[in-house]
Order: sequence, then C-alpha cells, then structure tokens
Amino acid sequence: MLFTDEHEMFRRTIRDFIDHEINPHADEWERAGMFPAHELFPKLGKLGVFGIEYDPAYGGLGADHSYTVVYGEEFGRCATGGVAMAVSVQTDMATPALHRFGSHELKARYLAPAIRGEMVAAIAVTEPDAGSDVAGIRTRAVRDGDEWVINGTKLYITNGVQADWLCLLARTSDEGGYRGMSQIVVPTDVEGFSVSRKLDKLGQRSSDTAEISLVDVRVPITNTIGEIGRGFQQQMAQFQNERLIASYMATGQMAEALRRTGEYLQQRRAFGKALIENQYLAFRLAELVAEVDLLRHYNYACAEAIINGADQLTITKMASIAKLKAGRLQREVADTCIQFHGGIGYMEETWTARYFRDSRLLSIGGGADEIMLRIIAGLEGWGKL
Repeated sequence: MLFTDEHEMFRRTIRDFIDHEINPHADEWERAGMFPAHELFPKLGKLGVFGIEYDPAYGGLGADHSYTVVYGEEFGRCATGGVAMAVSVQTDMATPALHRFGSHELKARYLAPAIRGEMVAAIAVTEPDAGSDVAGIRTRAVRDGDEWVINGTKLYITNGVQADWLCLLARTSDEGGYRGMSQIVVPTDVEGFSVSRKLDKLGQRSSDTAEISLVDVRVPITNTIGEIGRGFQQQMAQFQNERLIASYMATGQMAEALRRTGEYLQQRRAFGKALIENQYLAFRLAELVAEVDLLRHYNYACAEAIINGADQLTITKMASIAKLKAGRLQREVADTCIQFHGGIGYMEETWTARYFRDSRLLSIGGGADEIMLRIIAGLEGWGKL
C-alpha cells in the first residue's frame, strides 16, 4: 500500500490531536474511570475522524479505506487504550451498519450527528448469557402497531454510560438461532432505558462500560436498520469493521510500546553497560519488531482487498486472521515490555502496567480468539461456522 502526501498530512493531523487533546489528560481520565466523550468527540468530528469513509451527504469525508488504516495506526499511540477503544466504537462498531443499510431519515437523525461528534453511539449485542454466541441473544423487540416494544439486558457496552443512542441487536420474531433478528436504533433518553451499572474493568479504564436494562422501551418501527429479520447478517458484516480497526490500532500500540522499551533499554545501565547491549534483549525486541511489521503489511493487504471490492467471505477470513494474530501478538509484546522494564515496569507509575492491562482485551472483545479460529476453520471447510 502506498501512502500519499494527503495520507501523511492526515496522519500528522491525528497525531497532533492525540498529543495535545488526549495524552495530556490520560492519567486523569484513567483515575476517573471515564473520559468526557461529549467534550472530546465534537473536536474529533471537526477532523472528520467519525466519517472517514462515509457519504459526504451526512458529513462524511468520502475517503477510501486506506485513510481508516492511518487513523487506526495513529490512535494506537494514545496513552490510554480506553479512549482509542471508545473512538473506534463510534467509527467502526456502532455506525457502519447504519451507514450501509439505514434509511435516509435514520441516517440524517442519528448518523450525521454521530459523524459530527455531537452524539455518542454504542453497539449493544452482548448479553449476560450470549457473548461470542451471538445467535443466543434473548433481548426481544415485539411489534405493537408502528412501534417496537423492547425488553432485555445488554452487557459490556462500551460508551454505554454516555451514549445518546445504541445500535441494538434484538429478536424480532420467534425463529431460532441466527434467524429473526433485527438491528434497531434505540435512543437512550426513552422511557424504560437505564444503565444498571457502570462496570469496573481490569484495563481500558478511561472507557466507560455499562450493563444496560430495557424495560418496555418503545421506539418506532422506522428505527429498524435495514431489513427486518436481517439483523444478524448485518451485524456479522459490521463485526469485520470492528476486527480490522482493532488490528490496525494494535500495530500502532505495539510499535509505540517497542519503541519506548528500546529507549529504556538504551538508557538503563546494569553490569557496567546499557541493557540493550545484552544481545538477547536486542534480538528479542528485533524479533517482535519483525512480527509487528508482518502484521502491519497483512493489515495493508486487508485494506487493499476492501478497496478493490473483495467478496464478503474473503474479507471475513482476512479480518478474522488479522484480529487473531493481533490479539496474540499484543499479549506477547505487552508481556515482553513489562519483563524488560523489570520491577519498575510492574509499577502503576510506569506506562507498561497500563499497556499490559489494556492489551489483554483484544483477544476477548469483538470475538474471542477461539471464535476467530472457528471462523477460519469453517471457511477452510473443516467445520461449521
């Protein structure tokens, strides 16, 4: 993939924003357990981050997927993974299906303000008894005239405390399994909607995560995204956006972590010389740099496939591979960085501790490693998807 001067200008713009508007506040937001999304998002909206590939008619930039790669890599440089996660929910988890399948009226009311950063969005799929098994969700939306009446519970909802609307997956018929589900836009100011609790997480602390309760929530049938009964299929397509942006961000995170660890090893002296002069340490870092570079170029191949119009099965397989390898490599990099820092790396005052905690989610969220393996095996003809 070749990046033009325009790509590099976009990269510098995002990097400058992160350095001035996010990283100086990272420690404060981590302590608070939340960042002020309604203050930060409008600033990101002005940069066009929330609508990189979206239709200019709704405020998007109308750019191709290569710009999403640049945005993802740069947001990997955030000093807190929680903010990067929350932003990626807005860009690649809660809004792609609405942009792809939603009506003009629905996009004008919910997508356009999300692109401007005036509304915070969340994706509501996971439930207490249905995580990786999306087909097992129980939240129901029953038609009553021109409205859906929704009842259920959603869990691990990123941005859930601050969200203005949800892209909700619910059962809209009695068909079992993956059949009979629909995606519905649910505003959070409607009667019957509540945040049951804000969840306390191991990492990603600056990103608010909620358990959501819906009791006789009424929304118009016109809030349905796309075709009634096609929600599962639409959500599966949306998952590919989520998995790819996660891999793009991971390469940025890992590259930054290895760079900082290399600097530390050059400065830290033991036994009369810099630690980096220990051949094992230098070679181990070099090995990880090579692995990250391989993943980065696989990401570029994924992006080129999307730009060139590859079919959905190809994108699904490539996104699953990228997500699997990114999650596993991220764990390896985080563990190595904390090990090479020694005792100081185990202290909360050092960036390595936060990175170690934040990095662990990638192999779980957006489809666990085991689900990625199941998808890949199924596409190879070795079992059911």
